Amino acid sequence: MRVLFIGDVVGGPGRRGFAAAMPELRERHAPDLVIVNGENSAGGIGITRKTAGALFEAGADVITSGNHVYRHRDVYDYLDEDERLIRPANYPHANPGRGHTAVEAGGKRVAVVNLSGAVGLRVARSPFHEVDTILESLEADCVVVDFHAEVTSEKVAMGWHLDGRVAAVLGTHTHVPTADARVLPKGTAFISDVGMTGSRTSVLGVKPEQALASFITQMPVKFETAEEDVWVMGALVDVNGEGLADSIEQVMVPAPPAQ
Repeated sequence: MRVLFIGDVVGGPGRRGFAAAMPELRERHAPDLVIVNGENSAGGIGITRKTAGALFEAGADVITSGNHVYRHRDVYDYLDEDERLIRPANYPHANPGRGHTAVEAGGKRVAVVNLSGAVGLRVARSPFHEVDTILESLEADCVVVDFHAEVTSEKVAMGWHLDGRVAAVLGTHTHVPTADARVLPKGTAFISDVGMTGSRTSVLGVKPEQALASFITQMPVKFETAEEDVWVMGALVDVNGEGLADSIEQVMVPAPPAQ
C-alpha cells in the first residue's frame, strides 16, 4: 500500500497548487491513500468548511491539522461532523473534533493519528503518553502519524518512540522540508518535516516584505499569503503487509499552472 502525505497547504495558492498537481502525482505514484495537512488552508492560517471541502474535492482522503485548527469558528461543527478531518489528539477532550480516524485504503484499514508537540505549543497532554493510549485501543492494519511540532528534537524523539509500532511518523508545522527522511531500524518511516505546499517566494508562505517588516520593526504587520512559485511538498511511504514501511521518499514538485 502506498501513502501520499502532503505538507501544510498554505492559503489559496497552496490549495490551487495541490489541486493542479494531483493528477500528475496520482499518475506518477499511484497512491492508495492521500493525507493532507490543511491547517493553514484558509488565507494562510486556519481551516474552514469551505477550504476543507476544496481539499477533499482535489483528492485528499484525510485532512490533518495543528495549532491553527480553531482559528475560524465555522469549522467547529464540521470537525464533529466529518470524521475525515481531524485535529491534534492531545488537545482537551471537550474541544471540537477528534484526534484520529480510520479509513479503508489499499485493502487495509489505515488509522491516521494527529498529534501536537508540547515544546513551544499549547497542549493538554503529553503527545508521547497520548499516542500510547491511542495505540492501545486502535483496531487497524497500519497507523500513520502526523506530528505537528515546533522543534526537531521532539519530532526525532517521537520517531524513535514509535519505531516498529506505526508505519510512519511525518513531521509538519515548520514548513521547511528536512533532509532526514529514512526508515528507522524497526520499520517506521520518519521525517522531521515534510515541508509546505505554497509559495517558495515567501517566508513560510507569507509575502517576504511583510515578514521582513515584522522582524525588522517589531511592529504588528498584516500578513498576506504569497502566490508566486508554488510547490507541492510531502512524502511518499510504501507500507508492507506487516503494517510497517519499506521506504519513504520526499515529494517536492512545482505546481503546474491551474487549468
